[in-house]
Amino acid sequence: MTYHGRVTQGGPPQVRELAELIVTKMSVGDFDNNTYLLRCRRTDEQLLIDAAAEPDVIMRLVGDSGLATIVTTHRHADHWQALAEVSSATGAETCAGEDDAEGIPVPTDHPLRDGDRVTVGQSSLEVIHLVGHTPGSVALLYDDPEGSAHLFTGDSLFPGGVGNTFGDADSFRSLVRDVRAKLFDRLPDETWFYPGHGNDSTIGAERPSLDEWEARGW
Repeated sequence: MTYHGRVTQGGPPQVRELAELIVTKMSVGDFDNNTYLLRCRRTDEQLLIDAAAEPDVIMRLVGDSGLATIVTTHRHADHWQALAEVSSATGAETCAGEDDAEGIPVPTDHPLRDGDRVTVGQSSLEVIHLVGHTPGSVALLYDDPEGSAHLFTGDSLFPGGVGNTFGDADSFRSLVRDVRAKLFDRLPDETWFYPGHGNDSTIGAERPSLDEWEARGW
């Protein structure tokens, strides 16, 4: 099956096979949240990005291989509704941005800071702190040794714009500044990104619209 990244709540997952990682994307919950399961091809260790909802569905996705780590991209409740049950059932260690950890009602084993690394088996992802949607939102960057980079953006970047800053002009300016400097100014056009809701996109597809987003203010 060709990966296209379009999933629907209650529908089948999408699977993308990279040289070192297998990425599985699935939509869960009433807010159509994306949850991502990353599996190391060498060790079978697994990492989950956003235990958003429907713990039974997520546990079926995890399967018999167990789960080593859960990363919560930010503190909004629709991204951690299943966290307590999935972490308890699997014993997975929990990670979240240092500045959002207090807003997540499951203890964070590893508070994340900009530039930290999160591992899954023999692969590693870089933590990128993006301030604006929440104070401690994080994205995870996987630099595929045999292909383009892959970026998991939570609710900080979507096709068509940055994440919601709820009318706060300072938060919007902060988010646009971070997204521009840490993502668009750094990453090549072919970088594929996976948001917290909805369809995927690439940095190149969105780059021409960045100035427009900044001008419109949302």
